[in-house]
Formats: sequence, C-alpha cells, structure tokens
Amino acid sequence: MKLRSNDVTKGMERAPHRSLLKAVGVTDYEMDLPFIAVVNSWNEIIPGHIHLDKVAEAVKAGIRLAGGVPFEFSTIGICDGIAMGHEGMKYSLPSRELIEDSIEVMVQAHRFDGMVLVPCCDKIVPGHLMAAGRLDIPAAVVTGGPMLPGFVHDENKDLISVFEGVGERQNDRISDKELKDLEDYSCHSAGSCSGLFTANTMACMTEALGMSLPGCASTHAVDAKKIRLAKETGMKIMQLVENGITPSQIVTQSSIDNAVCVDMAIGGSTNSALHLPAIAREFGLDLPLDRFDEMSRTTPHLVNLRPGGNQFLIDLDKAGGIPVVMQRLGDLLDQDVLTISGNTLQENLSGITVVNPKMSASIIKTLTDPVHPEGGIAILKGNLAPEGSVIKQTAVHPDMMVHSGPARVFDSEEEAMHAIMDRTIKPGDVIIIRFEGPMGGPGMREMLSPTAAIAGMGLIESVALITDGRFSGGTRGPCIGHVTPEAAHGGPIAFIKEGDIIEIDIPNRSLNVKVPPEVLKERKDQWDRPVSNIKKGYLVRYQRSVGTASKGSVLS
Repeated sequence: MKLRSNDVTKGMERAPHRSLLKAVGVTDYEMDLPFIAVVNSWNEIIPGHIHLDKVAEAVKAGIRLAGGVPFEFSTIGICDGIAMGHEGMKYSLPSRELIEDSIEVMVQAHRFDGMVLVPCCDKIVPGHLMAAGRLDIPAAVVTGGPMLPGFVHDENKDLISVFEGVGERQNDRISDKELKDLEDYSCHSAGSCSGLFTANTMACMTEALGMSLPGCASTHAVDAKKIRLAKETGMKIMQLVENGITPSQIVTQSSIDNAVCVDMAIGGSTNSALHLPAIAREFGLDLPLDRFDEMSRTTPHLVNLRPGGNQFLIDLDKAGGIPVVMQRLGDLLDQDVLTISGNTLQENLSGITVVNPKMSASIIKTLTDPVHPEGGIAILKGNLAPEGSVIKQTAVHPDMMVHSGPARVFDSEEEAMHAIMDRTIKPGDVIIIRFEGPMGGPGMREMLSPTAAIAGMGLIESVALITDGRFSGGTRGPCIGHVTPEAAHGGPIAFIKEGDIIEIDIPNRSLNVKVPPEVLKERKDQWDRPVSNIKKGYLVRYQRSVGTASKGSVLS
C-alpha cells in the first residue's frame, strides 16, 4: 500500500518534515502508519456543531484503534438560522465553496492518506461532500445529528415554530409571553434543527449516497449511538485506505439517483436541488434539474416530517431511519452500489432489523400506501421560469396546488417583509421577491422570515411567494424558489409589474405570468440592470463567478 503521506515521512530529504511532525507529538512508529485527516466544522456559534468536538474525539479513537494516525483540523461554518433575515444570509451559500476549498488546501498540502468529514448543518455538509469528490482520496462522513424537538404549550416545537410565532404575534394570534415561551423552549439541545430541514435533508442524502454508515443521518446529537458510529467510522476509514476505495467508487450516477429517490420519498428540503447537482459535478457526474422532477413523478412520498407534516427526526429515527426508508423503496433503488461500510447497499439493508415495528409502520409508509403519490419536490417551468423553479409540493395545501393571483413585487427580502408585517398582503396575492438570486443577491438568501411570517399570520393557504432566491428547508406552503434565469441575469422575473396575474399549476408543473410575449419583450428592452452595491470582499468575487441556480450555483 503506497501512502500519500510518504511524501512527507519517507527518505533522508524528509528529515525536516519529520522534525516538524515530531514537534506535534508524532513518533517514529507512527511515521509508518496512514495519516488520516479528521475534518471538523466544530465551533461555538452553531447548535448543530457545538458538540462536534466530542464526535471528532470518537472518530480519532476509532482511527487509532484501527492503526492510523489522526490529525484534526477545522473549517468555518455558518448557522443559517442566526444568519437569517439580514445581510448575513448573503454569506451562507457562498460559504459552501469556501469550506470545500479549505479542505482541499489542507488535505493536499499535508498529504493525508484519507479523511473523515465531521459536518452537521446546511451548507457545511455539501461543502464537505464536494471536497470528497474533488480530492477523491478515501473518505467517510459522520454527520452530527439532529437536536431533540422542544416542548412548548403541550406540543413538540422547533425553530420554525419560533419564526412563525413572530407572524402570529404580529397578527395578535399569540401573546408576548407565548412568543417568549417559544423562544425559550423550542430549540432543545445540541444538533441540527429537529425537523426535516436542509441540514437533516443533507445528512439523509449523505447516508443515501453511501458516504456515511447506516443510521447515521437520524441518530441524534445527544444519542450515545452517535459516538459509537463515530468510532466505527474512524475504523472504517482505515479499511477504505487499505483497500484503496475512494469516494468516486461510492458516489456514482446510480448512487446519485438513489439519493434523489430518497429525497423524494422523505420530502426533503428544496436546497437539495442546489447541493446534489453541485456534489455530482465534483464527482464528474451530471444531475440536471429535470431529473428531480422525473424521479418525483415515479417516487411516492413515504415520510411526512416537519415542515410538511407534524413528525420530527426523532420519530424517523425511532422508526428505523433512512435504512428502513430505503428498504421500503426496494427496487426503485440500485442496491448494487458500494458504501463506505465496505458492503453494497443490498448487503447493508439485508442486515437491518426494525426495533419498533408499530412506529415504523406509522411513520414510514409503503409504496402501495404512501403519504402522497408523488415525491417531495416539483420543478415548475413556464414564461416566468424558462430554466425552471423549485417547490416542495408535499408541503402545499391542496387548495393552493393551482392558484392565480395578482403580483406584489419587491426587489429585496426586506421590502417584502415590511409589507407582510404591515398587513398590506391580502389573500390571493402572489408575492414576488427578486434580485435575491446567486448573482443578484449576491448569495441567494433564504426567505424563511417572510414565509414563516405569512404562515404565522394565517395566510399560508391563500398567499403564494415566488423568488429567484431560495428557501429554508423549514419553509412550507406555495413558495416557489430558484427561479431561473434570475432577475440579475435579465430573467423574466425582472420584468413583472405590480398587479400582473401570476398563474401557478403545480400538478402540470407550470409557472407563468399572464402577460403577452411582446409586452414582456418591450419591458426587457427598456430594462437597465441594477448596479450592485457590493463593492469589496468575498461577495464581489463570488458575484463575478457564481453560476445559475438550475445548475447548483457553483463557482466557475
């Protein structure tokens, strides 16, 4: 077995390198062992990451047990919830590429033989997976796990409950004390937010891709099983190094399709339509936006978690997690794909036993008796979104699956939020938020604050929202994002005027503005592209090189 680390440990000319390694405590004996990077996104600001120091310690223990030498380093990480609703959200999606780049720089410079990736939250998980694809050295992932749901006013609650509580308070549906209770008791522990929002969706995608061990995605941050899985992953990476198994042997076109299929079955975040194509690209694979819609048409929705349903990740975990979902999907999946366990998916699933059969039957439905006949995500196209747009159709009330209403046009999230909170949005309206796309934002902000306010004010079954930005995985209702081309690129969304009639037809996958083509062309001819007010810093570079949302918003 030829080790990459030999580049810094072998030969007379590497005496200076060995001397530096000895300065951090490496022994002569360890110089002959594989060097494994433990890539940790621990920090003290994200609830989903506050515990990752303990997870990484367990990973390192597993590596040592299996005869390797672990070296831990950290990446940045942003909490989307804290960054939400202000200028900070412009930095969330761009952080994905920074994380990927930083992992590449550290791993390549120090010649690690393998790596265990320890992320948890929204952009951090895909950033780690993208790095795994780019580097293609033996790699495994331990996602940090969900937090426990809160319990407020005799009901389970989560972060979305607090966001929606703001709208409820504004509309006098709850009191100051009730909002304070939501604030105090909804976010209950370390871990990613407790519903099937973006962080937990991406953890499920990681497991579905075969890049984490069975059960990892739904095992909670405070569960001792997470520590055991971390140790086992540390041991597994040594097998991957020894056998020369790299991520490109695990993440294939078939396993990408498996992940999309699982995504449809669980009703995951619309952000998966950004991250999975970006991940696929780093593996040299193609995942067009239309593939999500194709698989949604043929994959029933089997698990109805928050925000579309009322269950939480803790319920999915008790029901058996992603392994049982994949068992239910059966022949819809390619079960011959390899996983980091060293086994095929079929071999993994054959060893799964259901500990709680009654709960499993209640939470995870079957192909013949699904929650919905189609999967979670739908791709809408039309003269408003020629290249596509994304909606979580399983979180839309039946009355809003087809809707027509007047456009209420806003050129920023803040403008729309003011209008919602000032009660100027009326039932039937279609809110348009534009110039919030990857380039126009820049950074493609999430719109959880306005969508949650709409829900909290009781308008979620009568008002739609359309944007070239994106949504939190916690968004519910007729909220259509990722409209492409975006406004800053001169997409049709830039030419909508107040009062234009917008037509939404989710079953028929169409999104149109009822304006004659010649009128849209005239508006375009008279349009001047707005000048960006971003003049310095990382966002300037990001704005210059980011691609379209329909292809994952990756950097060129």
